[in-house]
Amino acid sequence: MVASDDTKPTVEGDAGGSKKAAKKAAKAAEKQQKKAEHKASSVQNEVQDEKDISEGRYGIMKLIQSTGENRDRVYTDVKDLGVALEGKTVWVRVRLQTSRAKGKQCFCVLRQACHTVQLLMSVNEERAVSKNMVKFTGNITKESIVDIQATVARTGAPVDSCSVRDVELVGVQVWVVSQARPQLPLQIEDAARPENNDPEGLKIRVNQDTRLDNRVLDLRTPANQAIFRIEAGVCRLFRDILTKRGFVEIHTPKIISAASEGGANVFTVSYFKSNAYLAQSPQLYKQMAIAADFDKVFTVGAVFRAEDSNTHRHLTEFVGLDLEMSFTHHYHEVLDTIGQTFTDMFRGLQEQYASEIATVGQQYKVEPFKFLDPPLRLEFPQAVEMLREAGVTISPEDDLSTPDEKLLGRLVRSKYDTDFYILDKYPLAVRPFYTMPDPNNPRSSNSYDMFMRGEEILSGAQRIHEPALLTERAEHHGIDISKIAAYIEAFRLGCPPHAGGGIGLERVVMLYLGLDNIRKTSMFPRDPKRVTP
Repeated sequence: MVASDDTKPTVEGDAGGSKKAAKKAAKAAEKQQKKAEHKASSVQNEVQDEKDISEGRYGIMKLIQSTGENRDRVYTDVKDLGVALEGKTVWVRVRLQTSRAKGKQCFCVLRQACHTVQLLMSVNEERAVSKNMVKFTGNITKESIVDIQATVARTGAPVDSCSVRDVELVGVQVWVVSQARPQLPLQIEDAARPENNDPEGLKIRVNQDTRLDNRVLDLRTPANQAIFRIEAGVCRLFRDILTKRGFVEIHTPKIISAASEGGANVFTVSYFKSNAYLAQSPQLYKQMAIAADFDKVFTVGAVFRAEDSNTHRHLTEFVGLDLEMSFTHHYHEVLDTIGQTFTDMFRGLQEQYASEIATVGQQYKVEPFKFLDPPLRLEFPQAVEMLREAGVTISPEDDLSTPDEKLLGRLVRSKYDTDFYILDKYPLAVRPFYTMPDPNNPRSSNSYDMFMRGEEILSGAQRIHEPALLTERAEHHGIDISKIAAYIEAFRLGCPPHAGGGIGLERVVMLYLGLDNIRKTSMFPRDPKRVTP
């Protein structure tokens, strides 16, 4: 009995083991079946891939090395897409800004400079668009450059998210020309959000340092594309207007032997076995060109100021638009020419860059710029009196502070309805050594500034063209005469009376558009804390 009792548990144990083994075997068989099904599915997918109806119509384009392929392909600019092209098949080279795939469709926003258009990729046998092609499009990384062949189709309702609203592109080919990395330091849609009125209420902002550290990406926003096209327009208008008036464009050195404006705000550079300086202004060379009988000259180039000013309007390197001209009897001949040049530039921007100004206005609050023709001209004592009436007391021999200038701008706007005005007859003590004194007031000078929205954008004057007086004024300012000997010598050879001024390009664009920081209008700004990128 004992033996019988001993064997019973053993039999029961064998039965339990058989059930466990059976379960284990069943699981193994199920796993094997799933593996086989997955393998079969993979093989089926491979077969399907081989039969992809879109094969050869999408993918990664091979590196363009100027082998001559596709040179006969004609591309259409996004800005030219419209209902007139409805039904036409076009090629576009664009950036893929965003994509949203759902089922058998993928919607993308394509961008080219300031202009955007919607792309629709949907599975369609007639157009030879497969599901794989749609999936491929949806997986293209943002900001990649792509070539798209598509049919232009009229939309049922305006596409509010794009600048091209009446049509969209229905894709038939998609090729990646240059792929962006998956993780971007900032998103273009975030960098392009309206500053004052975010319609989505997300309040997402990209701060200034992040923008400037990743400037290549930041510059791709429609507003930035428009800002720097407007800036190019200011340069072109400046050149065209002055050229039509008989001015000659010149190019002046940026490495000089002495500080051109005097003072300590100058960058010193090692120049072989001695030191030299980066030009604070092309002033001396413009004057020498006048002495050389060029009569009317202008120049566009870099200007350097070693001012440790971390403000919204100061840069250590900026683009100077400078002009100089001889006159017959009175420096107001020059003053009138400069004032009219500004008026013509402002009108040219209004007429030729309305689209770009509107694009900037979609992100930033742009106040329409007001100006008079002819421009308003005030004298310095008048400005002092206006400020006194507003409760600000300043000496008639002191320069205006930044707050004074801004207040004066508001007072002028209120009284004369203009954002641009000229302030003439500055105190002699606050002007550079080469400024001609006022013959009727020894404390005053034949000098002037011009203002936009209460901020200075041009400083100028009649220059001293008599060498003895020029030497006297230079010594008064503590300038080493030996270092400007060539400059003074130019006037010993006979020089006509002349005047001119220097304009800061970035500041003009900032103030015309009503932007709050000059770094928005400098492509790669330089200030006391930034020398990169």
